[in-house]
Amino acid sequence: MRITFIGGGNMASAIISGLCQQPGQQISVVELHEDKRASLQAEFGVTALATLPDRFAADEVVLLAVKPQALQAVCQQLAPRLHGALVVSIAAGVRLDALSRWLGSSRIVRVMPNTPAMVGKGVSGLYAAADIGEADRRTAEGIMQAVGITSWLETEGGIDDITSVSGSGPAYVFYFIESMIEGACQVGFSEQEARALVLGTFEGAVELAKQSPLPVATLRTNVMSKGGTTERAIARFEAEGVKAAIIAGALDCRARSVELGDLLSKDGE
Repeated sequence: MRITFIGGGNMASAIISGLCQQPGQQISVVELHEDKRASLQAEFGVTALATLPDRFAADEVVLLAVKPQALQAVCQQLAPRLHGALVVSIAAGVRLDALSRWLGSSRIVRVMPNTPAMVGKGVSGLYAAADIGEADRRTAEGIMQAVGITSWLETEGGIDDITSVSGSGPAYVFYFIESMIEGACQVGFSEQEARALVLGTFEGAVELAKQSPLPVATLRTNVMSKGGTTERAIARFEAEGVKAAIIAGALDCRARSVELGDLLSKDGE
């Protein structure tokens, strides 16, 4: 497979790292910054370019990994060079109709990845129009499976849905970890001890949830005993509206994703 990344930032680097574990990949990266080009070439052995190639072939993949605000200008430069190449976009917010309009092509797959892709534990939602063939779907899916698990979405609105769960979800988890570390420090643990205890607790709890056939609500109640310590903590969470706030936050996240999609998918002046 021949893949050209447009943009060599953190997410592109994560995907490149995963793909480099697979044999037979021919990877190029177009990156404006000289230091970043040198770093990508040294770390992964990829071809690092300062400018776009003159032409792409129909059997190539172009992966858009630039900031959404810069995407229209990049697409306009790409349009006369594509010649039918498959385009995979990981740019948040920019919808298929805008991408198709700017690129002059409808052979596009949208992807919403998340940052754990950097350690091979990503979750990516994919969406493509109904006329995108099975081979193109497998290609896009294979690229993202190099850094984690994938889920196909039935509608493009599903991109907004998955943004509120797995796309932005790592930040929710980090927020909870951050809070638990602060609590551990308040009872006397050092920062280093608190971090190790909390991360170990999260890792163990996640693994138990993955292996157990029980609902997570049951796993939670199994830790609690009547009148015990855990019950006291959960009672405070409920009184403070923690669960309701998390749900409301996720819904706010989805609403903002829709707003940004409306904004970023408009043609610039």
